[in-house]
Amino acid sequence: MSKRHLGHRARKRFGQNFLHDEYIIDQIVSAIAPEVGQNIVEIGPGLGALTEPVAELISNMTCIELDRDLATRLRQHPFLQEKLTVIEADVLSVDFSSLLTNGDSKIRVFGNLPYNISTPLIFHLFDQIDVIEDMHFMLQYEVVKRLCAGVGDSLYGRLSIMCAYYCQALPVLMVPPHSFKPAPKVESAIIRLLPHQSPPVKVDSVKALEKIVSIAFNQRRKTLKNSLSSVLTVEQLSQSDIDPNVRAQDLSLAEYAILANLYEQTTKH
Repeated sequence: MSKRHLGHRARKRFGQNFLHDEYIIDQIVSAIAPEVGQNIVEIGPGLGALTEPVAELISNMTCIELDRDLATRLRQHPFLQEKLTVIEADVLSVDFSSLLTNGDSKIRVFGNLPYNISTPLIFHLFDQIDVIEDMHFMLQYEVVKRLCAGVGDSLYGRLSIMCAYYCQALPVLMVPPHSFKPAPKVESAIIRLLPHQSPPVKVDSVKALEKIVSIAFNQRRKTLKNSLSSVLTVEQLSQSDIDPNVRAQDLSLAEYAILANLYEQTTKH
C-alpha cells in the first residue's frame, strides 16, 4: 500500500477513492501542465496523490477539501505546507471568483471529483465559468461520455448540451479501477474542459436555455409537442422550423437556443 494511505480509511459518504497508480498520476499531471504564476485550484485533494506532483512544479496552489482529517494533513504536509492554501469547505458552496489571486489570471481547476456530486459540481462551475481558464477532472467514464455526447447519442442530454454551451470537452485518458484504493466498481476517465471565448450560440437568457433543456429531457421519451407543452405551443415550435414530433435527443444546441429565445420572448410579453 502506498505511504500516502497509511492511517486514513476512505469514507464512503465523501465518495473517497484514492488514486495510487504512479503512471496514471504522471499522465494526469502532464495533461494539466501546471506552470509557475498560474492560479491553480484542486478540488478534493484527498491524500495528495495529485497535489504533491503538481505542487512540486509551482510555487503555490489552493486545495478545497471537505474531510477535516485530510485538510489537517495537508496543512501539516512536511514538504508542501508553505505552498498550499487549504480551504476546508463543501466545494458546492465555494465562490470561485473569491479565489482569484494573481491579478487578472483566471483559475485552472483540477481534481479527482467525488462521483456522488460530480454533475452538480460541474454545473456549479459552469455558473462561474467567467473566472475559469480550464478544468481537468477525473470522472466516472459514463459522465465523461455524457459530457461529450452528441445529437442522437443515447447518453446525450442536459449535461451534454449545457457543456457544449460553456466548453469544449476533450477526453484525455482512461483510468482503470485498479488505479484506486479502494477500487471503484466503475471505469474512470480524465476530461479536459476548455471554456469558449464566447458562447457558440446566442441566447437571450441562459436560464431560459437551462429551463427548456431540463423540461425536454425530463420527459425524453415524449415528442417535443408533448414534453414542452407547458412552455411552448405546437404553433410556436412549427414557426421556429423545429419539428414538434421529434424528441429531446434529436435537437442540437443551436436548435435549443432557438427554443430558449422563443420562450424568453413569450414570457416577456
